[in-house]
Amino acid sequence: MNADLAKRLIEMQNLDLSVRTRLAADKSLYDGYHPEMQAVHEKNAAALSEIIDKYGWPGVGMVGEKSSEAAWLIAQHAIGLPEFQRECLAHLKAAAEKGEVPKWQQAYMLDRILCFEGSEQLYGTQFDWDENGVLSPKPIEDEKNVDQRRADVGLPPLSEAIQRIRTENKHETKPQDWKQRQKQADQWAKKVGWRK
Repeated sequence: MNADLAKRLIEMQNLDLSVRTRLAADKSLYDGYHPEMQAVHEKNAAALSEIIDKYGWPGVGMVGEKSSEAAWLIAQHAIGLPEFQRECLAHLKAAAEKGEVPKWQQAYMLDRILCFEGSEQLYGTQFDWDENGVLSPKPIEDEKNVDQRRADVGLPPLSEAIQRIRTENKHETKPQDWKQRQKQADQWAKKVGWRK
């Protein structure tokens, strides 16, 4: 186990989460992709990329469960770096096959990529505000079988996830203009290279 690397990953995750908490508290987090949050995500992604190049994916055997999950979170939050997230998905799939990370991590990454590309997700892990101002899963392919797919990767039924997400985020600010938010999200996805 690489204790120094494990500690570094936790520090990177803590920076991400502390900045997010501060920006959420003053409500500035919800107005597009906040430049400070983006800077943290990109700095962390660059550091994770160096770690991967040097050591491979930091799985449980290398850094322990908490630090390995921190690596996943850093990759999951690198939303403005499409190629990096796609590379991380390949690493997560390989690590999951070896039992070095739980399968749900690759499910979350795949869903995130599919949603940013404008496709339907497979596992129902990605949520956003709907037209009625309610946090709901983004569109899901073959939704009637989603709970089986979720079970296959160690996730609870979608109904439980919906309840948990809505409870955890009940104090978050819903968008004032849903259509404008969707338009801005589409423009951003094209600008950073998720879509053409």
